Amino acid sequence: MADISAQERAERSRDAMWAADEASRWLGMSCEQVGPGEAVVSMRLEAHHCNGHKTCHGGVSYALADSAFALACNSYNQVAVAQHNSMTYIAPAFADDVLTAHAVERSRSGRSGIYDVRITNQKGELIAEFRGGSRIIRGQHFEESDT
Repeated sequence: MADISAQERAERSRDAMWAADEASRWLGMSCEQVGPGEAVVSMRLEAHHCNGHKTCHGGVSYALADSAFALACNSYNQVAVAQHNSMTYIAPAFADDVLTAHAVERSRSGRSGIYDVRITNQKGELIAEFRGGSRIIRGQHFEESDT
């Protein structure tokens, strides 16, 4: 790979992905931090993110975790997609809560990776945990030579 730092590679990969990620932006997410194999994404819950119980819809918190996972596993300027993932809901979140998803790489070998994402609210309380498996496919997020 080109002579850039791992942090710069992660940031440039994030910038390329985020520019094209209409869904995450539409839901109101923002990327707070990215690094090699790691990302932090947050969002403020609005009434339209809540279900009939007036708690955060599971699909919204899942999308938040998935966005953090995507940025973490794509931080090496290699296109990676989800191969499998699961979510465990721990506690409810409500309108006006600020949720933060912190994705951390646990394993990366060959074309596969495993990432854990913890979602917490503004009080630091655990809301959900997500585990995702990634698979590297062809492509890069930005032009980078192998020399």
